[in-house]
Amino acid sequence: MGRVSQAQADENRRRVVETASRLFREQGTQVSVADLMKAAGLTHGGFYKQFASKEALVDEATAHAFAELARRHTAGLERHGGQREANQQALIDTYLSVAHRDDPGDGCPVAALAGDMAREGADGEARRVYTEGVGDFAEWLATDDQDGLVRLCTLFGALVLARATKGSPLSEEILATAHAALTGPEPAPATSR
Repeated sequence: MGRVSQAQADENRRRVVETASRLFREQGTQVSVADLMKAAGLTHGGFYKQFASKEALVDEATAHAFAELARRHTAGLERHGGQREANQQALIDTYLSVAHRDDPGDGCPVAALAGDMAREGADGEARRVYTEGVGDFAEWLATDDQDGLVRLCTLFGALVLARATKGSPLSEEILATAHAALTGPEPAPATSR
């Protein structure tokens, strides 16, 4: 079989990183290289042509997930005509929705990767990227009246608990209660993002 072009190799790498970012948020970083490559539609052997190790891929996939989160914040700001408060409100509505609860693969890396990052070495690149991403997200959530870290902890905690209690009435109650704590008495929409 012939060698792939540099453009194809770059495309394959991008596909693996995007797939890993999604799968790590859905299933955790313990996903096997074989399963990951299969999900990306590539061979297991191709992994080692692209990445020095699985740890290197975890680093890159974590960075990709937080870059995606930052792009969503920027796009939301543009959608809301530069109105930061309206953008934050929309994010809270989306974050505390049933759709976000049910779709960790496309969701927030803060909640989805927290357990894995807690087990990472303190000096690891993925941990550094995660920590920086948490700080940036908290800063983005800050308002004149509310501390961004408190808001992020409320969002994060509610999402993790809602996912852990999914299938019970408590799950949606957690989402609605956290929404009310952050925005007032109106509950979050219970459907789609």
